[in-house]
Amino acid sequence: MEKTFKEIRYATLSSEINKDGVLNLIIEGRLDSTTTGKIWSDVMLAIKNTPPESIIVDARGVNYCDGTGIALLFDLQLKQFQRGAAFEIRGLPEEFQQLFEQFKTGDFIEAEIEEPEPSNIFVKVGSKTIDMFSAMTANISFLGQITVAVFYAVLNPKSVRWKDFFVTSELIGVNAFSIVALVCFLIGLVMAFQSAIPMEQYGAQLFVANLIVIAMFKELGPLMTAWVVNGRSGSAFAAELGTMKVNEEIDALTTMGLEPVRFLVVPRVLASLVMVPVLTVFGNLFGLIGGLVVMLSLGFTVVTYIDQVISAATYVMLLAGLVKSVVFAFIIAGVGCMEGLRTKTGASAVGDSTTSAVVVGLVLIIFVDGLFGVIYYFIGI
Repeated sequence: MEKTFKEIRYATLSSEINKDGVLNLIIEGRLDSTTTGKIWSDVMLAIKNTPPESIIVDARGVNYCDGTGIALLFDLQLKQFQRGAAFEIRGLPEEFQQLFEQFKTGDFIEAEIEEPEPSNIFVKVGSKTIDMFSAMTANISFLGQITVAVFYAVLNPKSVRWKDFFVTSELIGVNAFSIVALVCFLIGLVMAFQSAIPMEQYGAQLFVANLIVIAMFKELGPLMTAWVVNGRSGSAFAAELGTMKVNEEIDALTTMGLEPVRFLVVPRVLASLVMVPVLTVFGNLFGLIGGLVVMLSLGFTVVTYIDQVISAATYVMLLAGLVKSVVFAFIIAGVGCMEGLRTKTGASAVGDSTTSAVVVGLVLIIFVDGLFGVIYYFIGI
């Protein structure tokens, strides 16, 4: 009975190194948080004095082994692996052997940080160019994925989370109405003042109304609305999805079999596609009201200004601006959601994604606006 009690409560270690540099360790008894410490220190002392070419652990006498004992065995294996020496365990009971095999030495080896090789300006430019095209390819791929998901949602309306759609529509449209109206009103006001002075030299102040109509309907109305929505909602999308990514909520959705693009992105894209053109129409209206204030101050009547606006405005101009606004809306929601889903870990990750969403969105809006300008020029709009 006394022998059995010692076998359960204590652990013993015997070590011997032969002439070939092989260290034989015989461990018996119980390896737990109480008994392993003494054995661990004895083993480390033996290795430190005479680093062996090979270590063979005879563990047939181990009757219990918890995480502490496994840590001892794995530490021996890891040290031998780092030295390029051999390590072997013999006779470890199967249940403990399975626990030991769950840990791989390669997972605990720190990767060596190589010093970057000096490069010239051509290598740096080439590297940045490759990174830019890689990012562009990823962006195009994600926008294509969103396009497919949106078409699927249009064909299958029941798959859309309409509650999120209406909530997002309120955030994009109703909550942004005042700032869009104010910005477009001031744009129309300033543009009318700036153009009235040179036109007065030619006696053409009445045609200020024509200038405001063309500029607001075809260019400034969609553009300024897109900028405001991108600053408000694009950044909000990135921050919201980025926070979900950091909190691992996106991974949880994927684990439950819910595709993040259809579950989270599609309602936001649809809401943006609906509300941005509506805001653009109101932006055009308030731009014309800003021009009206200036025309009234110059002595023109309301009727005269409205007649001039009606004669200058066409449905083609209005539709040209609304087509732009639809594309801008897709860019705003797509880029915002994309940057949010790509958020990395860290304290500043969400802020970086938000900043990136705003900057990339603005650049793409300007770029696409330039393409529309070229296209409209050649088709005569």
